[in-house]
Amino acid sequence: MQTYPQKLVNIRVTDKHAVTDNPKVHAVIEDVEKDMAGNGRVLVRPSGTEPLVRVMVEAKTAEETESYCNRIAAVVQEEMGLDN
Repeated sequence: MQTYPQKLVNIRVTDKHAVTDNPKVHAVIEDVEKDMAGNGRVLVRPSGTEPLVRVMVEAKTAEETESYCNRIAAVVQEEMGLDN
C-alpha cells in the first residue's frame, strides 16, 4: 500500500446529515476525484457525535492534498456551514 499526504478538515454545519443529499457537494467531490485520476482518496461524512462534516483527502503531493481538501471544504461551508 502506498501512503499519501492526508488532510482532515472539520466544518461546523447547520445539518450534518444534509451533506449526503447536497448536489453541489456531490459535484465538487466528483470533480476532485476526476482530477485525482485514481491517485488519492476523498471521504466526506457527517460526524457521529458533533454537528460537523468531516472532509478527508489523500493525494500524491501535499500541495494537491491541500488544494483538493480546500475545494471541497469551501463548498461544504458555503452550502451548509455555520458562520463563526
